[in-house]
Amino acid sequence: MSINLISSTVIKESGIAFGTSGARGLVTQFTPKVCGAFSAAFVAAIKPNFEFKQIAIAIDNRPSSYAMAQACAAVISQFDIDAIYYGVVPTPALAYVAQEDAIPAIMVTGSHIPFDRNGLKFYRPDGEISKLDEEAILNAVVAFADVSELPELTVNNKAAEDYIDRYTSLFDKPWLVDKRIGIYEHSSAGRDLYHKIFEALGAEVISLERSDQFVPIDTEAVSEEDTLKAINWSKEYNLDLVFSTDGDGDRPLVSDENGNWLRGDILGLLTSDVLKIEALAVPVSCNTAIELCKRFSHVERTKIGSPYVIAEFANLAKKYGSVAGFEANGGYLLGSDVELNDQPLKALPTRDAVLPVIMLLMAAKDTSISTLVKELPQRFTHSDRIQNFATEKSQDLIVKGKAEPQELLKLIGLNNVEVDQVDITDGLRLTLDNQQIIHLRPSGNAPELRCYAEADIFESAYQCVVNTLNKIQAL
Repeated sequence: MSINLISSTVIKESGIAFGTSGARGLVTQFTPKVCGAFSAAFVAAIKPNFEFKQIAIAIDNRPSSYAMAQACAAVISQFDIDAIYYGVVPTPALAYVAQEDAIPAIMVTGSHIPFDRNGLKFYRPDGEISKLDEEAILNAVVAFADVSELPELTVNNKAAEDYIDRYTSLFDKPWLVDKRIGIYEHSSAGRDLYHKIFEALGAEVISLERSDQFVPIDTEAVSEEDTLKAINWSKEYNLDLVFSTDGDGDRPLVSDENGNWLRGDILGLLTSDVLKIEALAVPVSCNTAIELCKRFSHVERTKIGSPYVIAEFANLAKKYGSVAGFEANGGYLLGSDVELNDQPLKALPTRDAVLPVIMLLMAAKDTSISTLVKELPQRFTHSDRIQNFATEKSQDLIVKGKAEPQELLKLIGLNNVEVDQVDITDGLRLTLDNQQIIHLRPSGNAPELRCYAEADIFESAYQCVVNTLNKIQAL
């Protein structure tokens, strides 16, 4: 075996960087040697702290994902490590089986970003890698051989089976016998598992719009087309709920009985209430109804991205018995073991789409989902993004806004309000004197500028985002 490549050099030359959740880039950048470089560097970065002879690997449904997994498996074998290939499964299913077996994992996924892009997400035997681990991977100097032939990978079904059992084992009898659940399958990595979970719990499941083409659904910026689909499906099939996820199945998209999609942070709030969580870690972009509802002992705000939420769990666990987190995009992270129906539910500190939808159904057992939402403090959020917007332009706008926030308001057409509070935890978040919130942030995964808004009525939040992004595009 000829050792002729150095991981740090290959990674640097690739131009691929870590975003809020994993290394992301164009498919053309993820050549076999680049996937190999990341895999070799990952092994080197965690070897000093863990002993392992196997690494779990899984993929999403992107056309490029299988070849990337093959390259990862080929290179880790150079270090006498076996790859256990779990095929197409949701990211939390891979994370869970790896956690239970105490081995590292690599998920090949680009989540919600378009199919011409992809990514790698890494897990240590004790959970998601940290930002420090990311730096260690980028800077590791590891020699490895270029891959001339990609190995065929045999699918192990254990991750899929264990993930289904994680949730069905919580209940001793079917309790959703009167529920009709529509599953918007598209190209989700979990589309072959979800109907098994809900049918085992007694629900009637209607499969909706499976796609052979990859569909880049972003649960944080739902298209108008997908908004109308859920409403129409609810009427056509008399559904109690529509359930979907992003591409790798770690972020849920869930509707009420009328087909209206719930915001991910509202879903997380309701989930945490059912689980009786004491302390929460949530990104700064989440709805302020979380604090206003007064259902939790403590709420800690973090930068956007699951690594930051997870990093806060250790601090919260020192003072509180149950800890969890969630994001505005819906991903739910269970930071401590809890009990549900007198059954143990183990911590899974990575984004998960299934737990929140099951908890929402539990919360709505004697009422409707829309009623649960109406009982919360009425604060409404909306978000959207400008795609193909140069990161440099986004960063320049943020720098100018931090220096002169009032001038930024004028720039985006908000002339009759004053800045009340400035939060620079992540991007620029301005609370205005009319209690409206506007938050600008460059994406960590792609050349996009995201805008979040919050107000007392949805139309105000929606219009704020639309007007702001239109003004910025016109600059």
